[in-house]
Parts: sequence; structure tokens; C-alpha cells
Amino acid sequence: MKVAQRGDSVMKQDQPGQPVTRNEDANHELSIRVNDLNLWYGDFHALKSIDMDLYQKNVTALIGPSGCGKSTFLRCLNRMNDLIPSVRVKGLIEMDGRDVYEPKMDEVALRRRVGMVFQKPNPFPKSIYDNIVYAPKMHDLVSRKADQDELVERALRDAGLWEEVKDKLHQPGTSLSGGQQQRLCIARAIAVQPDVILMDEPTSALDPISTATIEDLMDKLKQQYTIITVTHNMQQAARVADYTAFFHLGEVIEYNDTKTMFSTPHTKKAEDYITGRYG
Repeated sequence: MKVAQRGDSVMKQDQPGQPVTRNEDANHELSIRVNDLNLWYGDFHALKSIDMDLYQKNVTALIGPSGCGKSTFLRCLNRMNDLIPSVRVKGLIEMDGRDVYEPKMDEVALRRRVGMVFQKPNPFPKSIYDNIVYAPKMHDLVSRKADQDELVERALRDAGLWEEVKDKLHQPGTSLSGGQQQRLCIARAIAVQPDVILMDEPTSALDPISTATIEDLMDKLKQQYTIITVTHNMQQAARVADYTAFFHLGEVIEYNDTKTMFSTPHTKKAEDYITGRYG
């Protein structure tokens, strides 16, 4: 991170890509390293020299005004932006010492390791059961019916949905409520045993009760997975995230442990956004 100003003081981060303040209660083993990441949509420079270290078994929230690059950054991590013809990417995104953009990278295998949960619940037009087993079968993770049954129950339990659907596994996933559908999508994502779960505003289309359920679920899932989530809800970021990155006009203005970010941010821009002065 570059030099950051707050009032008349200047604070400099010694290690680019590291949070300004470390959360000593959080796990600090590296999951993904991002170095000098730039992205263009045609001639539009959407992400500008992003440096971030993302840590295992933590929730990292990406906040900032609409159009500032949060979702674009999220989709870089599993190369979903590759599906857009006008996109050009430069820089390093490293997992396990390998650049995810190297030519030999298997994109399908990458997306198994880095799962995605979208803003609007999008269950497949299949049964609840088949929503869960479809991808594991495609990746040859399970074949026997008994193994599939075990996988379905485990994924649905981990997503906090088993007790609600165990007697209707062969009904369509689309028959569930919005909050249940989103938990089904989370169960579908974790069924392939990923390392990282990306969540793009996963509760923005849900009611307050379903939102609270998903937030509780995120807190439980971080014991097993690295979670990176985009949110416009400042209260949600404060509740669920260990770390928070503030994006503005394609740049990371501040990356901090969440408690510090929401109590004593190091940059004036972050403070103004968090306190509602703009955005």
C-alpha cells in the first residue's frame, strides 16, 4: 500500500499488501498473494496496482462505492473475468507459489479450489440433492451412491440447511425460500472441498433474518475456509470480517484489521466512507 494521509499526518505501510494493523486473534497463514494487479475493460483501467495478502481461515470484506472495482477484483481470484472478451489482466495472483494466470493453469481446477457464491441465489434447475452432487461427480470426487449421500448430508449440515431439507432432497432447489436457496448455493460451493470461498454481496437480496443466518454461517465456515466477501453493508463488514479492504476508483486505499478500520481508520477517505460522508 502506498503512503496514506490522514489530516496532517502521514503513515506508511512497511510491507505492501499487508494490513496496516494486524488482528492478533486471526490466523495469519497466507492463502492468496496479489502483487501489482491491473485490469482493463478495453481502454478503461478498472484495477490499478493492487497489492494484497489474503489470509487463510479469515473473512476479508471488500468495501467501497459502487463501481470501485470490488467485484472485479473478486472475480480475478478465480479468473471469472476471463469470460469477458474485452478484459486484459497484468500482475500476479499467487496460490501455493503458483501464479493463477500462468498459461498452464487449469481454470476448471482453479475454480474448484476457489468457489463462488453470487449476489442472487442461483440454484441449478435440479433437485436439492443433485445441486450438491453435480460438481463433485464432474470432478470425480464421488462415484458410489453411499458416498454421494454422505457428501450431500455433510455439505448441507455445514451450510446449516440439513434439518430444513432432509425430508425433501429430491424436490427442486428453486422451491426453497431465497435465504434457503443461498445456503444451498453455499453448500454446493463447499461440496467440492474448496480452499477459498468468494462471496459477491451474498445477502443483498435477502431479508434481515436470512441475512443474519448467512452471517452466522460465514463465522462458522471460516474455521475451514478462507472467505472473501464484497459488501455494501458497513455493519455487516464490522460484524463478520477479520480484515477489511477499502476500494476507491480501482485502488485499495486502506487494508486493515476490521476493528481498527471501523474505529480508527488510517486514511481520511476510508474514514469519510465508513462514516457516510460519501459513497
